[in-house]
Amino acid sequence: MTTAAPPPTSTHLVLVRHAVTAQTGPLLSGRAPGIDLSDDGRAQAEALGERMASLPVDVVYASPIERTTQTAEAVAKHHGLEVQRLDGVLEADYGEWTGQKLADLAKTDLWKVVQRAPSRAVFPGGEGLAAMQGRMVTALEAVVVDHPGQLVVVVSHADPIKAAIAHYTGVHLDLFQRILVSPASVTAFAFTAHGVAMLKCNDTGTLDELRPPTPEAEAEAEAGADATGDEDPATSKEPSNA
Repeated sequence: MTTAAPPPTSTHLVLVRHAVTAQTGPLLSGRAPGIDLSDDGRAQAEALGERMASLPVDVVYASPIERTTQTAEAVAKHHGLEVQRLDGVLEADYGEWTGQKLADLAKTDLWKVVQRAPSRAVFPGGEGLAAMQGRMVTALEAVVVDHPGQLVVVVSHADPIKAAIAHYTGVHLDLFQRILVSPASVTAFAFTAHGVAMLKCNDTGTLDELRPPTPEAEAEAEAGADATGDEDPATSKEPSNA
């Protein structure tokens, strides 16, 4: 009798935007050092950690900035994990725009480019949004390769996460301003042998969809796939290096 192969697994990649700081909203913080979470931000991070406490988190990565690291620590402590630094998911380098008021930046010609054709936008003394998307996706792909079949949390920033969402959903970078990523929100993807499926986007509510399926649910999914001949990538469990 032939022994059945173990069911394939998927890699769940959970992207989290950091919680709020005193500068979130009026200023473009960028990569400026020394910006900690505000009292509201710490409360957001604690609530996020509680939401994710029952999930089987295997590793937590964060951009090497105070607000992302502090948010990641609120998640990692529930799982007995140390936060791992991941430079590739750092905030965009806004160059001379860093620390300026968004109301002032909105009056510039470059702001129009950032809003209407962000793939062409390059910040003075900083990086282009297209380059930011490239190194963000490269970093995430490496994480998926390193953690097959695991649930990985990566705490990053709004623009890099929006750029990743655009990439994995087939949306051109010039349309990424249509994507909203709120502070302390969760965006989740399942990487499988059949591609990538987005499970959550800008979510601040329940995370039940990220719980491992019961054996009964897996059996039903397999039966459904056999019946249709077309497997749903969201229920497939085989990892992918895509």
